[in-house]
Amino acid sequence: MMAAHPLFEIRGLVKIYGGRTVLDGLDFDVARGECLVVLGRSGSGKSVTLRQLVGLERPDAGSVRFDGTDLASLSEQELYPLRRRVAMLFQSGALFDSMNVFENVAFPLREHTREPEAEIARRVAEKLDLVHLEGIEERLPSQLSGGMRKRVALARAIALDPEAVLFDEPTTGLDPMTSASIAGLIRDTTRQLGATAVVVTHDLALTRHVADRIAFLDAGRFRFVGTWAEAAAGADPLVSRFLAGQPEEEDVA
Repeated sequence: MMAAHPLFEIRGLVKIYGGRTVLDGLDFDVARGECLVVLGRSGSGKSVTLRQLVGLERPDAGSVRFDGTDLASLSEQELYPLRRRVAMLFQSGALFDSMNVFENVAFPLREHTREPEAEIARRVAEKLDLVHLEGIEERLPSQLSGGMRKRVALARAIALDPEAVLFDEPTTGLDPMTSASIAGLIRDTTRQLGATAVVVTHDLALTRHVADRIAFLDAGRFRFVGTWAEAAAGADPLVSRFLAGQPEEEDVA
């Protein structure tokens, strides 16, 4: 799937926290229109990588290029228009508790556009329809199930028709049936938008459902990037054990 000009190009990415190197010269590309799923053990730096892709954190070394532009070269003000093009769905959903569903989904439209209220209402209804949540505009987040809150958060993330959507553990805290539903929505909505997706997760069922490629993060670098079939073929024992849900050899008594 790799195009001549990837949407994201990451080279030599280094991120250090408190003297600990979390990302150690990370190199990878994300093709336009693909879904890349980032896997790895807890604390391996998956979410740190995701935050770099939208400029929420600055690298200590290396570059993160989006559509040819190095994010580290941009001021906070210059990053603002980019955040219309790259949406991030946080693990918690990060809905505004004091706003109803309509106001939550309308928020980025009001923040980033000057659309009239009638057009905003049309676009909110369109996005809620995409995530199969018609008719709940007046409900507050506290009145929704965990799965419904995730759907509302997805509707808000895609309100501006972004070119890329970044998902941070989108199925955390959900039962398997709801997780499968969210996986289907991620696949279907990003395809309908023609959007690129990067998903950080521990959910292997989600990974199999949505990933065009997977990238396994270990010791600050990707030790494997490829398809599920390639990973499961067993070329890398650690990746194979991870996909099979088996403990690492040193964890076995």
